[in-house]
Amino acid sequence: MQARTPAPADDSSAEPAKVGRAEAARWSGALDLLKLVRSRPGVTRAEAARALHVGSGTATEISARLRALDLLAEAPAPPSGRGRPTTTLHAHPDGPLAAVVDLRFADWVAAIVDLEGTLVDSTTGRHASKRPERVFADIRSALGTLAARHSGRVQAVSISATGTVRRNAIVQSSVLGWRDLEVEPLLPGVPQALGNDATLAGLAEARLSHPGRSVLYLTIEVGIGGIFVDEGHAVTGATGAGGEFGHAPLGDPAVPCPCGAYGCWDVAVDGRAVARLLGEDEPEDPRAYLIEALVNPDSRAAVEECSAVLGRGTAGLVNILDPEIVCLGGLAPELRRAATESFVSSYRAGLMGFRRDDPPRVVPSALGPDAPLLGAAEAAWDMILTEGGIAAWTEQRSA
Repeated sequence: MQARTPAPADDSSAEPAKVGRAEAARWSGALDLLKLVRSRPGVTRAEAARALHVGSGTATEISARLRALDLLAEAPAPPSGRGRPTTTLHAHPDGPLAAVVDLRFADWVAAIVDLEGTLVDSTTGRHASKRPERVFADIRSALGTLAARHSGRVQAVSISATGTVRRNAIVQSSVLGWRDLEVEPLLPGVPQALGNDATLAGLAEARLSHPGRSVLYLTIEVGIGGIFVDEGHAVTGATGAGGEFGHAPLGDPAVPCPCGAYGCWDVAVDGRAVARLLGEDEPEDPRAYLIEALVNPDSRAAVEECSAVLGRGTAGLVNILDPEIVCLGGLAPELRRAATESFVSSYRAGLMGFRRDDPPRVVPSALGPDAPLLGAAEAAWDMILTEGGIAAWTEQRSA
């Protein structure tokens, strides 16, 4: 093969590569600014320039480009003494939106979320039937109605589901009785992500309440779930099914779990565990049963045992994952509070010796029941705020 002669330095054939690199750099700066506004709505343009390590002229140019594409809006910043006036940066009123769904044991929530994380529209519904085709037909109809109100601005759909998620399927949901369920697109032609509810709740807690920290998130609803989030990234494994802490063998090895294993932590800390310890039948609504048991003196011993199992398992995960913070969501803070001594003594006893002098703080959720929906919004905007996502928006607006 004949060797190719290098082009002269001033050859015009080199220009496309230069332009491509320059354009990529400009888009990189634009994405960085959009992500900054998402994490800090109302940041001033001057603050943004400092945070992104760019000059004021570059920040002004990027902001202007994003305004022209309906991606950002600017407003005058309040006067702050001497110096050149600046502006605050916000979601554009006609900008892209994300559609999010929280699919739960008895009901669902669907919402439209803007760049700043504001829920601009929402609706709810209860399961008329647990048949998945009926559930998703209802959600699809409701989400279609919401999206239609916003003139094609929805750029991604993200679903939080109560069940084990692998790639684009709910491989198991014991509380809904589903298995190996592929989730079809809810809005045709719109990119879609599917995530476990505890994973997404933990993602939201870590990013919004403890940014930049490594967080172990644990939540009790029906069973216990959670995720480890390291510097804003959920550790979900090769297929997305990671973080199924509830199916670690931290419970009674003689007790079967609906997942097919024995001794799962999942059935050792919730309403089913309390009922079993009291010699009662498994409750139809384990979550409601646990709420009642937490304030029932006759359930005290069973609640203390479940709290101890929660503390012991938490210590084991701390030893394995080494988080900076442990965040408890759902009913986990209430179980801990109802039998604090049981939790604390089991937690400390389960920690490796070197950790006991300075164990990770155990804190309650700051986001409460909204955490899975907010986590779904985080996942949706992760899809939108990419070069491909912004290119798709730009193409759509110019069509």
